[in-house]
Amino acid sequence: MLFEDLHVEVTGSSDVPFLDSDRTRTPVWLIRLACAAHAAAASLAECRDLCEWFGVSRTRATIQHWYQSYAGYYEQDFTVEPERIAVDEKQVQLEEEQTAWLYAAIDVDSKVVRGARLSRHRGRDPAETFLEELKEKHRVADAEFLVDGMGYLTALARTDLTGHLDYSDRNIVEKLFQTYTMRIERFHETWNANQAGAERWLTAYTAYYNHHRSHQVLENQSPIETLKRDGSI
Repeated sequence: MLFEDLHVEVTGSSDVPFLDSDRTRTPVWLIRLACAAHAAAASLAECRDLCEWFGVSRTRATIQHWYQSYAGYYEQDFTVEPERIAVDEKQVQLEEEQTAWLYAAIDVDSKVVRGARLSRHRGRDPAETFLEELKEKHRVADAEFLVDGMGYLTALARTDLTGHLDYSDRNIVEKLFQTYTMRIERFHETWNANQAGAERWLTAYTAYYNHHRSHQVLENQSPIETLKRDGSI
């Protein structure tokens, strides 16, 4: 994995000591590099070794703390108003006998993830809750939601949102689920396989996905870089 692939500048940054749980000062670029490496599928042990390669000794617990605070760097209240949003849910396993439903929403055109959360249940009520959260956090009132079932159409109507059934363009959310679940299966023990820890992990990964993860269809830029290039934000 190359540093350029992580979209992290490794020189000339200030320190952010509040992120460092052992109260020592760590260069912000190294914190961001370790967080991006973990989001990109490096284990905490591999991130620890990465830090040591730069001459900085940190524990796996410290790096986990950095990662849980990672999303705080980035503004998630985007001003751009999306035209189309794909939304769906998928069952994920947190531990051997514990499952949850992962709800996610992503802009079809910009690839910006608008939301990802876990629910113990599946159905109209959790779907409505998720849609209401999207309305509160983002400017999605005029967006067209692409869904795959009549239950979502009812939930959209009850939340004063519009949408229609779509089985092609909304496949982008299925690809997002593949990305999420691959990492959940790899790292669920990192956050003790509980829902609160998983929520923090999802928030941090979503920040990475929006701000750093490059997409081939976006000319190998991240969704936020593409919006900035186009003057949308």
